[in-house]
Amino acid sequence: MATRVFLTGAGPGDPELLTLKAWRVINSADVILHDSLVDARIIALARPDAKCIDVGKRCGLHSVAQQEINRLLVDYALAGNIVVRLKGGDPMIFGRATEELQALEAHHIAYEVIPGITAATAAAASLGRSLTQRKVARAVHFLTGHGAEGGLPAHDWVALTRAGGTLVIYMGRESVAGLASHFIEAGMPPNMPAVAIENASLPNEHILRGTIASLPRSVHDRRANAPTLVLIGEALKNRDGVTAAVKMATGD
Repeated sequence: MATRVFLTGAGPGDPELLTLKAWRVINSADVILHDSLVDARIIALARPDAKCIDVGKRCGLHSVAQQEINRLLVDYALAGNIVVRLKGGDPMIFGRATEELQALEAHHIAYEVIPGITAATAAAASLGRSLTQRKVARAVHFLTGHGAEGGLPAHDWVALTRAGGTLVIYMGRESVAGLASHFIEAGMPPNMPAVAIENASLPNEHILRGTIASLPRSVHDRRANAPTLVLIGEALKNRDGVTAAVKMATGD
């Protein structure tokens, strides 16, 4: 059975961070159902005759219902089209991919998942910080800062604080104050290094450095409306020998 649908990671934004496989299927698709935050330069890689449909979801803004996205995937595939479901970052991280795959499986539609660079690794590259370090951070925890019903999800704050390592919170801009409050209450030192990075990998990338106690105020004062990743942990602590390129990029 021929593959009709490709759940494809568009990466963090920079078109040069696309995989070759992602580029190939985007260029060969009849229909592309893409997230709102996928860079326009990536969508422009589609064939001139391809149908490109924005089905993106953004916190607090009008968005296409997941059931409608599932229906479009199924309908276009059953009509004989090669369909690319283009998701920001990696399709299997906070992308509701399971629901889309289940819809395809229910209709016996063959699919393939094409991984993409997720925002966490793009942020680490921009910061010049490894998210794991010997004797400092032996684990990385990916969390969401936005629950399915809105507001902050009910994470086990005490367990996350005790686990150590580096915490990466996707969609963390609106909830950073609540995150800080919960982590400090759970025993995290208020001076724990923390960073917020907007538009990781893009020319308008912006980095805010601080601590878990100070970062919420910096994010609030910034008043930006951009995709923001929050990173917390000892691995983010400033060190000597940061390259000039990283200093220039962060405005240090």
